Amino acid sequence: MTRITDEGTRTAVWTGRLAWIYLASGLVVMAGYYLALAFDAPPLARVLLYSVVSTSSAIAVLYACYRFRPKPLLPWLLLGFAEVIYAAADTSFYVSHYIVGDLGYPALADVFYLSHYPLVVAGLVLLIRLRTPGRDLPALLDATLVAVVAGMLSWLYVLAPTAQTQVPTLAKAASLAYPMMDLAMFAVALRLILGSGRRPTAFLLLCANLLAFFTADTIYVLQQLSGTYVAGNFIDAIWLTGNLALGAAALHPTMRQVGDATPVGDPGPGPVRIVALCAAALVAPATLLVEYARDAYDDIPVIAVACGLLFLLTIARLAVLVAQQRQLAITDVLTGLRTRRYFENRLTTELAHARRTGTPLAVLIADVDHFKSINDAYGHPGGDRVLVEIATRLRHGLRHEDVISRYGGEEFAVLLRGATADEPVRIAERLRHTVSSSPVVVGDGMAVEVTISVGTATFPLHGSTQDELVTAADRALYAAKCKGRNRIDIGPCSATESAGGTLAYLEHAADVVDGWLSDHEHGRAVSRWAGLTAVELGLDSAAVRHASLAGHLHDVGKILVPKEIWTKTTPLSDADWQLIRRHPEDGYRMLCVVPGLADTAVVVLQHHERFDGNGYPAGLAGEQIRREARIVAVCDAWAAMLACRPYQMPMTEDQARGELVRCRGSQLDPEVVDAFLHLHTTGRLGTLARLPMTARPIG
Repeated sequence: MTRITDEGTRTAVWTGRLAWIYLASGLVVMAGYYLALAFDAPPLARVLLYSVVSTSSAIAVLYACYRFRPKPLLPWLLLGFAEVIYAAADTSFYVSHYIVGDLGYPALADVFYLSHYPLVVAGLVLLIRLRTPGRDLPALLDATLVAVVAGMLSWLYVLAPTAQTQVPTLAKAASLAYPMMDLAMFAVALRLILGSGRRPTAFLLLCANLLAFFTADTIYVLQQLSGTYVAGNFIDAIWLTGNLALGAAALHPTMRQVGDATPVGDPGPGPVRIVALCAAALVAPATLLVEYARDAYDDIPVIAVACGLLFLLTIARLAVLVAQQRQLAITDVLTGLRTRRYFENRLTTELAHARRTGTPLAVLIADVDHFKSINDAYGHPGGDRVLVEIATRLRHGLRHEDVISRYGGEEFAVLLRGATADEPVRIAERLRHTVSSSPVVVGDGMAVEVTISVGTATFPLHGSTQDELVTAADRALYAAKCKGRNRIDIGPCSATESAGGTLAYLEHAADVVDGWLSDHEHGRAVSRWAGLTAVELGLDSAAVRHASLAGHLHDVGKILVPKEIWTKTTPLSDADWQLIRRHPEDGYRMLCVVPGLADTAVVVLQHHERFDGNGYPAGLAGEQIRREARIVAVCDAWAAMLACRPYQMPMTEDQARGELVRCRGSQLDPEVVDAFLHLHTTGRLGTLARLPMTARPIG
């Protein structure tokens, strides 16, 4: 195993050095080329020394495509085939000059040279699209500004003089085609260079190749215009260096990273870029002064147009910069979500709109379960990865019109605009499932299961002001945490909130009764399952809340039945049964006195009615029974069957499933039974928890 590891290490080191070995070898060959010129070596030697550089560059790019397999492969293949054409052009050009002695212009080599430009531009455009999949307007404006300056200078000192020369049409067309192609390549190269994204070594070498070619081509055209160009002058060194830079870029292992997408948006231009852009913007006015001093007025309109374009581009760039700073002020740096301040301001606006138009509005607050243990186990970098991934999953689970923000350390807040009555619960459940659907990678080969708890609140059901809505959602979140986490809960109605003390007493009374009957929880479990079942059946948020609250309080009337009856191990008498059968009505009367609990009270009253009409207290049947009560009946039966009680031993879950199926359509609503069993099959019910020691029955 050690030997294999050592071999792998040596291979990695060799691969990392290959680019620099190639670059150094190429510089040696280039030096040999100039020595051959200086000592008047045979023409064939000069051609071979020059052509071997561009040919080796083409081979290097194609080999790197095979060796490193960048994804996608197409951009580098285009650059490689462009270099093959360029190598053919070099060979044709120098064979004509040094061996054949044909100095005609344009020649076959010029066809090859001009043909390689479209492939280079296409390859660069693909790299740009890979690096910045969305819009990168700042880079586009910066590149356009510099390109306008380059285009103006090219027109003044290259294109216009070329167009005015008295040369054959083909020669003039070729002389115009070179700077135009160079301008196209230069504009795209600027967009690549100035765009956001990682800048690994291979990227820098590729940029050096592009700048070298543009510089050499420009000097070449100027020398052609002045009649001073000769093969073998210093321009060859620039071209050769550009070829070597391309080959080294391809051979460097970081070539696979050149096309990586930008992880974070551009935070704004640095001081170097600002100085460079300011200098570029001043070139046109400076050129205007130079032309004025030379008494050259023919090109003043061109310079004036360039000045106007530069002014507009500068104003646009400033506007984008201001917009960027505003965006940064409302964007969380780590997750890319909106900030808490933005969420609160937006909630104020949307709440006013909801009051004015009567449209629904909901707030969700989600919290990562056991996040501290994740930080403790994997460190803050691992915790940050979890937050970033959860933010991504939450964003993908929402509608386009929804607003999501990072509300606190591991808390997220969602604003649902125009959500119908049942949508907040549905969306919250979808978000919970989306987050827990797969583990989150926190490091090399390490992943962790992550869940969230969600609290929901809807305007105006759970509050009419911003503080009331957020408080209701926050309390629902706390309730979800208390019920075992990895679940959703619904905020209390504002009317119920005002009677919170009485409600808390009733909930405590229900918990005390549960402690009389078993050492397992009952009402709280029924509450959880009733809420989940109501969501599964597609009930609206009010019905979900009624089912959940009634599930907790359905046995509160039993507090009026003496404890001795509940703890009997002998058969109950008829008198005992009469007292017990009164508990739904007693619970109903207890809840009716609490403001906002009238609907919940009806559900408690009907939870012992049977689907076939043989239940109590009113003998209701089928659709006469409120749907929430039919839900509580199924959940109550399941909890009772799984718990150990004085008068029965607990069933297994398979036995309890069998009982639900047997009572489906007689005692219990078949549709509710099917929804409940689906929740059980998919593992969303959880287990029936034991009560804490302090809450268990005594004696």
